[in-house]
Amino acid sequence: MNDNNPPTVAVVVIAYNDAGLVGEAVSSALAQGPVVAEVIAVNDASSDDTAKVLDELAGVHPRLRVIHREENSGGCGTPRNDGIAAATAPYVLFLDSDDVLPPGAAEALLRAAVEHDAPVTVGAAVRRELPLHHDVPWMPGLYTPGDVIERPADRPELVRDTLCVNKLYERSFLRKHDLRFPDGRFVYEDFVFTARVLAAAPRIAVIGDLVYIWHVRRDAAEVSISLDREDVGNWLSRIEAHRTASRVLADASPELGRACQVKFLEYDLRMYLREVGKDPGYQAAWWTSTRAYLDTFTAADLDAATAPTRWIVRVLRATATPPADVVRLTRLAAEPPLLPPPYAADAAGTPVWSAELPVELDGLTGLPVAELPVSVDAEPQGRASVRIRLHDLYGRLAEAGPETAQLHFLPRSGGDPVLARPVALTPDADGGWSAVLPFRLRDLADTGRRQGLRRMQRWTVKVGVRFADGSSLLTSLRPHGGLLHRRALPSSRYGVLLAQPYRTGSGALALRLAPGVEGALYLVRNRLHRARAGRGTG
Repeated sequence: MNDNNPPTVAVVVIAYNDAGLVGEAVSSALAQGPVVAEVIAVNDASSDDTAKVLDELAGVHPRLRVIHREENSGGCGTPRNDGIAAATAPYVLFLDSDDVLPPGAAEALLRAAVEHDAPVTVGAAVRRELPLHHDVPWMPGLYTPGDVIERPADRPELVRDTLCVNKLYERSFLRKHDLRFPDGRFVYEDFVFTARVLAAAPRIAVIGDLVYIWHVRRDAAEVSISLDREDVGNWLSRIEAHRTASRVLADASPELGRACQVKFLEYDLRMYLREVGKDPGYQAAWWTSTRAYLDTFTAADLDAATAPTRWIVRVLRATATPPADVVRLTRLAAEPPLLPPPYAADAAGTPVWSAELPVELDGLTGLPVAELPVSVDAEPQGRASVRIRLHDLYGRLAEAGPETAQLHFLPRSGGDPVLARPVALTPDADGGWSAVLPFRLRDLADTGRRQGLRRMQRWTVKVGVRFADGSSLLTSLRPHGGLLHRRALPSSRYGVLLAQPYRTGSGALALRLAPGVEGALYLVRNRLHRARAGRGTG
């Protein structure tokens, strides 16, 4: 390829019953400019107006080709395979009908692919929670922009990135290795495709540019396949996808295979455990299926996991039914992991899960203070402070000597944290430590405004603890009492600050903050929107 015949990209857009959104997706692909020679939209036998929308767009845009499938495939793999087969450009990029490509994504990816002769090029992606437009980076810290990875086996942690849409693929590479998605109703088809790609050992170029915006619409009338977790079937599909991906990777590289097993334990297992809910029927079905799959993991797989994850697996293996303290187990699955009291030990003084399930908490005594699953409770204390209680953990904190605690407010969209004033911790009668920690909502509002968050700000609230031995830890807070009540506070700068503390999916404390009347109205409107959506979906 030379300057007279520059390489180009084919963007494959898949759509099923998405007439209201597919036009925006296709338009974002066409807006990439001449670097995108063709946009191939595959309509997977939609029953709404998706076909009409695509045909009308194709009548205006010559670069758009539409493939109409006669029968619905039941998943995302088959239409993507159709798009690969129809593509003529030397590079392929994938796009879902409810997502968008940011401006310049294709050009940035292609430039790096050509410069480094890389069959695969990866860029940054974000999960954008709608309607709040709250962006959460996908796999932050996994890649270093500018890197060229010669062998995926040298970087086994890459198995954590199971997305196919944040990458540009050389079509000849896909053809040479016969790389395709699983066909039919196969949920989490990305897992298997990315495993097959890594197993083919491509050179991978890394760029820092944002190349994909993944829209998350949890209140949609029909959620995406991966968000549909009403029954245990979604979890079974994830297990099957992981089983297939793990076999592919293990056959290609022992390092990648082991990393895939550990990724399941550290990420998939813990995420679904956090969301196990309170329905006894779901809990029992999830527990049974999970135990059966964990029986296929080796001792070496388990030994390669972190200590809290090992404890979770051993509790699961120790009882055929969910224990009475399953909620406590979900807290251990949080990020960071938390181990709330009560704390039990066997006759020899060895830490165990509970008196009823004496599963040894192996490795706890050797964990650095920063990695201990410390539990900290928080309750309101006046209008601008919280009272915290730090629980000791088998004497480990007492050994280190807790001295001060300090609130950390971390913007959930990324950016610099806001630190409150540190306060001395006081020992209490139950062997823990307490403190009243002040904070200033105006400081949060000011920082959020400087970071471009004008109407709605979302903050993760954590506490940092410093110890006499020089160690420190940063962990989440467990809200108690009336801490989750919404508050409207007068402000000389903003007129009003509306603060809505809430509990995250893992049970930790977070905060929505709306500065000014416009922001307060925005927060209330979105709260009503979520409430109506919840009633509408049952």
